[in-house]
Amino acid sequence: MAPTDLSTLPLRTSPGRRLPQLFVGLALYGFSTGLQIKAALGLAPWDVLHDALHKLLGVSFGTVTAAVSLVVLLCWIPIKQRPGVGTISNVLLVSTSIDLTLAVVPTPSNMFTRIVLMIAAVALNGLATAAYIGVRLGPGPRDGLMTGISARTGYAIRWVRTAIEIIVLATGWLLGGSVGVGTVIYALAIGPLAQMFLPMVTWRPRAEVKVGH
Repeated sequence: MAPTDLSTLPLRTSPGRRLPQLFVGLALYGFSTGLQIKAALGLAPWDVLHDALHKLLGVSFGTVTAAVSLVVLLCWIPIKQRPGVGTISNVLLVSTSIDLTLAVVPTPSNMFTRIVLMIAAVALNGLATAAYIGVRLGPGPRDGLMTGISARTGYAIRWVRTAIEIIVLATGWLLGGSVGVGTVIYALAIGPLAQMFLPMVTWRPRAEVKVGH
């Protein structure tokens, strides 16, 4: 099977089809993150850092997420990355969706519910990741940092991502972020899940679809 083409396409190409998927995907990403926080069984590596800063600074989880995104975007400057519509939307929508989810979803009272919530969160996060990447409107701040460093240094993306997430996870854990079985499950499952969903939700011009058939 040929690899899925995820190269960025201009906004003027089918915006009526791609923008709704982008917004839904980002909202779902924030929703799934909120569910994993509610499960309280460990967070994704970046969210371990967000959780630690949220506790230390006393501001909302979504606010911290947006602030870290902006700091990461500053790191794009030396690696010559350029944000797209998807990048800016990521900063705004994911953080808002996280805070809304935390405000309306009740905290589970038993372990079974927490486990179900965690599994659902990871699965939905995989779908959300594929949905917003698949519209090809630019990477999120953290994804762009990864691909930019890879392009500038020549190191494979998998090694750059691993190094970044180990550093982020270790920093968040040392600062008091939530690490647990959910962290391990997320780390192991998110890549395969996103890869599974990508062919289903990636936008392709009609010419590409015809050729694919």
